[in-house]
Amino acid sequence: MAALGAALRASLAAARARSAPLGHRPPHAPCSASAAARGAAMEPAPRWLAGLRFDNRALRALPVETPPAGPEGAPSSPRPVPGACFSRVRPAPLRQPRLVALSEPALALLGLGAPPADAAAREAREAEAALFFSGNALLPGAEPAAHCYCGHQFGQFAGQLGDGAAMYLGEVCTAAGERWELQLKGAGPTPFSRQADGRKVLRSSIREFLCSEAMFHLGIPTTRAGACVTSQSVVARDVFYDGNPKYEKCTVVLRIASTFLRFGSFEIFKSADEHTGREGPSVGRNDIRAQMLDYVISSFYPEIQAAHAEDRAQRNAAFFREVTRRTARMVAEWQCVGFCHGVLNTDNMSIVGLTIDYGPFGFLDRYDPNHVCNASDNTGRYAYSKQPEVCKWNLQKLAEALEPELPREQGEAILAEEFDTEFRCHYLQKMRRKLGLVCTELPDDEALVARLLETMHLTGADFTNTFYLLSSFPVGPEPLGLPAFLAALTAQCASLEELKLAFRPQMDPRQLSMMLVLAQSNPQLFALMGTRASVTEELERVEQQSRLQQLSPAQLLSKNRAHWTDWLQEYGARLEKDREGMGDQDAWQAERTRIMHANNPKYVLRNYIAQNAIEAAENGDFSEVRRVLKLLETPYHRDGEPTEALGATGADSGGNSYSSKPPLWAAELCVT
Repeated sequence: MAALGAALRASLAAARARSAPLGHRPPHAPCSASAAARGAAMEPAPRWLAGLRFDNRALRALPVETPPAGPEGAPSSPRPVPGACFSRVRPAPLRQPRLVALSEPALALLGLGAPPADAAAREAREAEAALFFSGNALLPGAEPAAHCYCGHQFGQFAGQLGDGAAMYLGEVCTAAGERWELQLKGAGPTPFSRQADGRKVLRSSIREFLCSEAMFHLGIPTTRAGACVTSQSVVARDVFYDGNPKYEKCTVVLRIASTFLRFGSFEIFKSADEHTGREGPSVGRNDIRAQMLDYVISSFYPEIQAAHAEDRAQRNAAFFREVTRRTARMVAEWQCVGFCHGVLNTDNMSIVGLTIDYGPFGFLDRYDPNHVCNASDNTGRYAYSKQPEVCKWNLQKLAEALEPELPREQGEAILAEEFDTEFRCHYLQKMRRKLGLVCTELPDDEALVARLLETMHLTGADFTNTFYLLSSFPVGPEPLGLPAFLAALTAQCASLEELKLAFRPQMDPRQLSMMLVLAQSNPQLFALMGTRASVTEELERVEQQSRLQQLSPAQLLSKNRAHWTDWLQEYGARLEKDREGMGDQDAWQAERTRIMHANNPKYVLRNYIAQNAIEAAENGDFSEVRRVLKLLETPYHRDGEPTEALGATGADSGGNSYSSKPPLWAAELCVT
């Protein structure tokens, strides 16, 4: 084993020493023994990863651009890519790649075994992961390519976008008969990098790596992350867009999914947009649109292909109907765990209903339906409460992109018929489980949920912890332990200090005064400036601050207790009705608790948890990333844990509980 580790370290050192990218594979190289032999002659031979078998169906089924001839090792130059769905690329080597962490459950999808017990063997395994999952060497059979897509960004058509920092490696076929696409994110420039460098940095890569896996273990459809590899290569990043860039370490994430095709994949055929004038690079190529649709349906919706093999029109309608349903269910799942995506552009919407592209995401701490997790979303387009409507809008753009394969009127009719119904049904079913309503479904349940959220909003309650605590709510006509429960619940409400920080004014008072004068003196100009919403929000902040200044902590606690007492009376009565549906009351209580524990997580990837892991990693300590990753593999209640004692188990390296309300400094975190 020691010799194996030495051999891999030697291979890694050799890869570091290379100053230019390795040569391109021949165009359309088949996934065969001969292709593997050619690759083996160029690349260090893998050992642990040698069993991965590539069969790159997407590159056979869809048009691929072979880049223009250029100097050997020259990076891909930004350019339009017409008439193609992919362009062949090559990862750019990194200096001294080093493994941050592996996700064993994600890698198990590929048929890769559990980590060995022997320390030397684990070290060799990590060295191999750093070499191949950084892009410094290619696995035999891999055919790197960047995907071409367009997108509507913040409501406006942006034209060609594409994989500017991601590279398709190929598709691995497993012994279980599954097929998984591998992708490196942050592996260097592609034709779609525009003026960027195709790199990702440690902080954003850790967030994507951890959240991809966190969402999976929460039970939410998502792309997966198998590895995170950093390096000594650096790039300059202006983190806060304030003119103060700093150098950060280049980092790569290995992503895994059935496919990374997205709504924007079909927008490459869009004609000139009436607002922006931009068009897709393959406008007019209806043949490629039909080709892509055939590939997507036959590969990822085989049951639809089989059911409508003789009727293309019906097949395409059934496909769009299923994409609509999957998307509605996915966003319902987001809402039920308080997940905010942050950048719900059409190019970040999966064609198979997965959560994709983790950028400025966040999980709700204090419940606020208008929470915006992306600091660069100035208009609040992607606020938490707006996510369902935005996903529906994005589906509308997909329907437009599928025309003429799917007539627009038919797509719009399917969307109107399916989305709201599917979202509401899935959301309410999930919320019933979160509230422990296991026997009966009543028409007033939707109103009960709405009043719960209103109470959480009025009291600034922590979203995750409030739902988690409800499983310990004492049930009965005169329940014992209600005062203690109410005390635990109000402890999850926002303190006066938290509220003052949350509602602090964002505008300079003089600026606000000038805007108000303008609104009075020249309302037409004020309307054209598009700032009415932000001024209204700022006025609300000023009023809220004024009210908070006149409130004492004791008065706030009294108000919160009153709000929660009212809702808990309603909730208790509803639970009594549910209990009547099961004769054995002990069995009902056990089932209620089991269902609530399985649907209300104790741990989510809060921003402050991710930030602690990032700061440790930036100082060379990856143990916190690995500790958080392990924690997020079991986010729900585990047998033997006290339900009420939030924070009694599991703490970060600084002693803060992973399930605690966030510390005050977390409110200052800015994610863009």
